[in-house]
Amino acid sequence: MVKNHSMTEANQTLEDLKADCEKCFGLCCVALPFAASADFAVDKEAGSPCINLQSDFRCGVHKNLRQIGFQGCTVFDCFGAGQKVSQYTYKGKDWRSKPESAKEMFDVFPIMRQLQEMLWYLTEALTFNLNQKILSEIQSALTETERLTFLPSDSLLELDVVAHRAYVNDLLLQTSELVRSKAIHLQGKGKKRHKNIGRGADLIGANLKDANLIGANLRGAYLLAANLRGADLRKADLIGADFRDADISGADLTDSIFLTQAQLNATKGDIHTKITARLTRPSHWTK
Repeated sequence: MVKNHSMTEANQTLEDLKADCEKCFGLCCVALPFAASADFAVDKEAGSPCINLQSDFRCGVHKNLRQIGFQGCTVFDCFGAGQKVSQYTYKGKDWRSKPESAKEMFDVFPIMRQLQEMLWYLTEALTFNLNQKILSEIQSALTETERLTFLPSDSLLELDVVAHRAYVNDLLLQTSELVRSKAIHLQGKGKKRHKNIGRGADLIGANLKDANLIGANLRGAYLLAANLRGADLRKADLIGADFRDADISGADLTDSIFLTQAQLNATKGDIHTKITARLTRPSHWTK
């Protein structure tokens, strides 16, 4: 029988899925490409070290990333893929001292990141009050996903990540439906629900101030620069939602579903914004 994790146990597990840059070879600063834009000050090709990466694999401008045009770096999360690839897959041998393995390492990193991201969502899903059948399926998916992360590099490169993600996503969709339907039912005839909200909705710049979004399906929604001040997002599914520059000052996200640190980092919030204990309040939010 699969037991529902306590929140404390889940938080401890989720801690292992957070980036530990001290144990990484700066993989996100090398493996991934980016283009000059509002998020990045310069262009960079995949496999080419960022101009700010130092010899010890640390970022030379980490404390000033937003101020000098590298906001994109502050909203990226590898879910612990960096340290796992660096310390487990490649046994602590970095791409500078072993240049012959550099390209392979850079190719493995984004695959590992996807697997680690799935582990984050599956681990969170186990904290929900669900029926035994779906909990067992989630646990099986988590066990299998974790097994995949420990495969050797050549096996990881051959892995059909798309198929595995589809399998995991189906479970996450079922989880979302169950959690959100309960939330909406318990809410009853409370605050009037906001209309025209749904999966993949175009809400760029939308005025959703004080909106009742309890149990809303905001998967993949475009919420760039949206006004969500005072909005109630409890039990709302936020997986893949784009929150860049969205104002969530005073909003309630205490138990939003599948919210990540990277999404939170992309927003504008304040001391009145309520968030789950598993995430950290971004330093750039207003006091």
